[in-house]
Amino acid sequence: MANLTESKKNSSDVAAFTPYEEKAGEEYMNAEQYAHFKAILLDWKRQLMEEVDRTVGHMKDDATNFPDPNDRATQEEEFSLELRTRDRERKLIKKIDESFRLIDSKDYGFCESCGIEIGIRRLEARPTATMCIDCKTMEEIRERQSA
Repeated sequence: MANLTESKKNSSDVAAFTPYEEKAGEEYMNAEQYAHFKAILLDWKRQLMEEVDRTVGHMKDDATNFPDPNDRATQEEEFSLELRTRDRERKLIKKIDESFRLIDSKDYGFCESCGIEIGIRRLEARPTATMCIDCKTMEEIRERQSA
């Protein structure tokens, strides 16, 4: 099981954990690996939800009707930036929830495009990854060409 710690850089980063040590001849995405990734995803979601709670509290506490238009504009811009950040995190929480569904259906860790193994290290780097590195690279190339 993952050894999760409280040290973090920011709310959108996955917390520090003990990397999974694969054993010789071990089946890919066995129960122990699923438990490892579930723990990582649970901790990440918890941290994101705590950030949401902090933002709501901050916006309630700091909401002031400044008489100076510049101060009001600064506060509105700060709130706008916070809300955009929380919106990105809301989308990330949806991806985390989708990863839980994939774990429950035993489809987690396999590329949604070609079906091959995504890989333990790639999933530790990005636990919500749904594509292997080759398919993701090709998708990004196609996106750049069509943009």
